[in-house]
Amino acid sequence: MTDTMSADTPDTLRANLFDRVFGLEKHEYVAVAWSFAYFFCVLSSYYILRPVREAMAVGSGPETIPYLFIGTFVTMLIATPVFGWVASRFPRRVFLPWVYLFFISNILIFWAVFSQAISDGRTLIWLGRVFFVWLSVFNLFVVSVFWSFMADIYTREQGRRLFGLITAGGSIGALLGGAATSALVIPIGFQNLMPISATLLVLAVLCIRQLRIWVVHEHEDEIIETVESDKPLGGNPLAGITHLFSSRYFTGIAISSVIASLLGTALYMFAAELVEHAIPNADEQTRFFSNINVASSAIALIGQMFIVKQVVSRFGIGVSLSLMPIVSVAGFALLALDPVLGIVAILTVARRGLGFGFSKPTTDMLYSVVTPEEKYKTKNFIDTAIYRGGDVVGTWAVKFMSALGIAGISIVMLPFAVLWAIVALWLGRDYRRQARELRDKGVQ
Repeated sequence: MTDTMSADTPDTLRANLFDRVFGLEKHEYVAVAWSFAYFFCVLSSYYILRPVREAMAVGSGPETIPYLFIGTFVTMLIATPVFGWVASRFPRRVFLPWVYLFFISNILIFWAVFSQAISDGRTLIWLGRVFFVWLSVFNLFVVSVFWSFMADIYTREQGRRLFGLITAGGSIGALLGGAATSALVIPIGFQNLMPISATLLVLAVLCIRQLRIWVVHEHEDEIIETVESDKPLGGNPLAGITHLFSSRYFTGIAISSVIASLLGTALYMFAAELVEHAIPNADEQTRFFSNINVASSAIALIGQMFIVKQVVSRFGIGVSLSLMPIVSVAGFALLALDPVLGIVAILTVARRGLGFGFSKPTTDMLYSVVTPEEKYKTKNFIDTAIYRGGDVVGTWAVKFMSALGIAGISIVMLPFAVLWAIVALWLGRDYRRQARELRDKGVQ
């Protein structure tokens, strides 16, 4: 009797913890573990460098931020068709790791150039501006490719159960990456954080390799349809653009992305303006932004691991998508009443926490009802060029409205947040319609 009970205990614990709490099935353990580790490495790599970017923006001068976002947007417009061309002509199993290897080489080049400039005592203003543009492109591409890959290897039903947990891997990575920057930036200098970031991306490439092995075993009878297929996606390199403008569904996702970027950019510029006067030292500025990242990542982690799956299951994707817009309405209303750095920081933490905890994993679920070409090309175009286009609109809108002050601009942002919530609820309804149509056709 005792032996039977002791033998059943591990299975009971597994069923209670993994199956019930996290929504895992036994055959998914390995894939989810590698996906979790993959996103951990990607976001940890980025969040080590993100506070450096923010400090570079402050050093460049808050008045230059609109120009930096124009540079980022133009770079995105060039990079997106190049990515589309690569995706059209090379199999996914080939181009996925090479995207990361390309960015690893970039990070090491920046490390060498920054180190030499600091050693020579040269000013970092223009080098910092280049780094700002590069990192703004880097973070969207590596995250977009990750989620395209996830939408490619998991079914719709798996996505609804697993994407929150997988996203938690990224939040833990962001949390630890931000904490590492906060602890190390003053003792070792920001430039020496870059090799650490590059090493984490190397580990991400190893995770891709392990996931490809899982796909081969899990889908060996249908390998031609998976990421391990030798066939490229084919199609037009500009298909991401044409699919976007021919679909109300993708247009709705794009509108949400632009509004999210608009509101986030307004907060970003508020913070840059207030931090410039309150915190004069570059390394201390880096620490301030790193602490914001740590706090928002902690909130996101709780949502991803324990809440988002329940919200999506009980209330639907639309409700999960609408949480961040609703909080934005309340936050900008509060900021209109009291426009100080503390409230900007709190609202930034709340929006980022909800964004990564709910909006991001739920938005990526939306792509589980589209074709493989759309998962890579259209998603990449929305996540990169469209999102950075929203940054351009946001920065210049704030610049032109600067006479209104932070309080006045916050009032102007309120209708956009309301519109965002309405679009989010519509997307949830249209997702259900497309999923129902696929089920009627026998597509899982």
